[in-house]
Amino acid sequence: MELKPGLSALVTGGASGIGEAISIAFAERGIFVTVVDLSEEKGKQVTAVIQKINAKFHQNLKFPSALFVRCDVTNSGELSSAFAKHLQTYGGLDICINNAGIYTALPLHNDPTDGSATWKRTINVNLVAVIHSTILAVRAMQAAKRPGVIINMSSSAGLYPSFADPAYSASKGGVVLFTRSLLPYRRQGIRVNALCPELNMHTWVSNTICGLDIRWLNAKADQLWYLCCEVAADNANLEFVETNIGSKVDPKFVTLVGGFIPMKMVVTGALELITDNTKAGCCLWITNRRGLEYWPTPAEEAKYRVSSSKSSRRFLQIDPLDIKLPQSFKKIVVDSLNHNFRAATRIRCAPLTQPINPNHVLVKILYAGVNASDVNFSSGRYFSGKGGDIARNLPFDAGFEAVGIIAAVGDAVNDLKIGSAAAVMTYGSYAEFMIVPSKFILPVAKPEPEVVAMLTSGLTASIALEQAAQMGSGKTVMITAAAGGTGQFAVQLAKLGGNKVIATCGGKDKAMFLKSLGVDRVINYRDEDIKTVLKKEFPEGIDIIYESVGGKMFDMCLNALAIFGRLVVIGMISQYQGEHGWTPSNYPGICEKLLAKSQTVAGFFLPQYSHLWRQHLDKLYNAYSSGMLKVSLDPKKFVGLDSVADAVEYLHTGNSIGKVVVSIDTTLCQAVAKL
Repeated sequence: MELKPGLSALVTGGASGIGEAISIAFAERGIFVTVVDLSEEKGKQVTAVIQKINAKFHQNLKFPSALFVRCDVTNSGELSSAFAKHLQTYGGLDICINNAGIYTALPLHNDPTDGSATWKRTINVNLVAVIHSTILAVRAMQAAKRPGVIINMSSSAGLYPSFADPAYSASKGGVVLFTRSLLPYRRQGIRVNALCPELNMHTWVSNTICGLDIRWLNAKADQLWYLCCEVAADNANLEFVETNIGSKVDPKFVTLVGGFIPMKMVVTGALELITDNTKAGCCLWITNRRGLEYWPTPAEEAKYRVSSSKSSRRFLQIDPLDIKLPQSFKKIVVDSLNHNFRAATRIRCAPLTQPINPNHVLVKILYAGVNASDVNFSSGRYFSGKGGDIARNLPFDAGFEAVGIIAAVGDAVNDLKIGSAAAVMTYGSYAEFMIVPSKFILPVAKPEPEVVAMLTSGLTASIALEQAAQMGSGKTVMITAAAGGTGQFAVQLAKLGGNKVIATCGGKDKAMFLKSLGVDRVINYRDEDIKTVLKKEFPEGIDIIYESVGGKMFDMCLNALAIFGRLVVIGMISQYQGEHGWTPSNYPGICEKLLAKSQTVAGFFLPQYSHLWRQHLDKLYNAYSSGMLKVSLDPKKFVGLDSVADAVEYLHTGNSIGKVVVSIDTTLCQAVAKL
């Protein structure tokens, strides 16, 4: 999320410590702030400071640029009223900082009460109130249908134990796991993260005020390396500590636990969690020893999370004895150049010679993906730039993508094992077997049909939006043909990036499908005129357009582009269907149009970004396995190589929803499904 004037934030515990520092940092960026705190005197002072800073950005406002709401966060009625007042004043909520927190005043074994005034209140303030506040923030962001960021204040005591205050450590550990469990909200454009700082000045001062026996802490200093605190300070001078706390804190103890963290470091971490759109369900650990570090580390996370493609062979491996290697196999080849895929292709038998070349891999194909560009391939268009008579190079092996099982490896291949799952993105995937160089193998966790959808379709969306569209957050993004193989990924990735998404489609079923993916505005061109909707509802234009239809749709998108807008062309399916193939279009005046509004039209062709395939496939699979990303397959079944031409023609009818996939080997597919 880009921090800019006009956004609004609510900060609990905003009258001191981290809450105060973050609130002021927001004001320095022109952000409206509601300070929620139990201390009325301090809260009003901080609010006045924020209003003074905000005056540089906002003049003649009809509402205050900052509010103070006195609130006990453990009182659900007061907390709900604080959110209601914020929403009534600012009309929405962009950022919520759940910072309010306390310590247990007495060591656990010295508490003479039932804990109501000590450890129970610590749990209620630090954990229960954070959960309630998060729920209120999520509801506010959902109602506004715009992206938002929530930061829950935890502590390094939530990552490892605090022997001095077990109840505090328990509450902060709860905040960590609660926050990490909210990762799926990213699908709705809502990112929830946790901040976990260590020792700080404000906490030591407040501990002496609330009666914590610091001498007891010093006596246990050899056990307290893991002690950590809730907020941080902007003054790391030990002389300040001695002056204000006296001899109760031994400077050696402060040094032992790593020293006080500057407030600037904590604020920097908070702003990073807000502005980095990739951060969701993350915990940012802040120490003087290690700086800013995300927890868990990749090594820790790998112990329990379904892994990315790089280590996939640990998760699924078929017994090599179950893979029967015949003397020959079938494949589809293009033996005449024709835009009609059925007329251009034939099923041929090819010998399966053993052993294979030293640096090659034999893959048993289970599922192959169908793409709109299959007809461009069969007409020879992808070879047109190579010069010469294309027909002299016939036959071509057809098909762009597949997943399967490694059936054999060459003598020089050491990093791939027989029986492990693999994806391939080279010509020739419409086949029972493929022999490809090992460097082209993309290991995957499972040879599922959903992985096929992530290949050409998913990678095109992921890389094109990042590289060609330069997509950030807070933008208006439009996806054409959004219910198709690549469109389904584009709309979800745009939403996960914190953007407002418009999607075009044809048909009520497709419209319902897109709404289920969280699209903000679905335009069904069979019921509505796209041009009219865009002109009426988006008069300022669209920031990013992901376009795959071409023809009249391209013209319409170009006219709807905003100032500084970017239109990314990933295909033009409407122009693929002519009897003689692809018909180029003329766009007179396009230079003048782009120049007038500083716009960009960018083309995107996936093979030219092969260096990013593995990285983005890992991201897609991890998002899918964690539930952040849905992968939809068209329900129509296509089985065997004989059905490939039917599948290609079906795709071009415009009736498909999701990715069209062909099951090449149903027997082994069923075995994998059972696993």
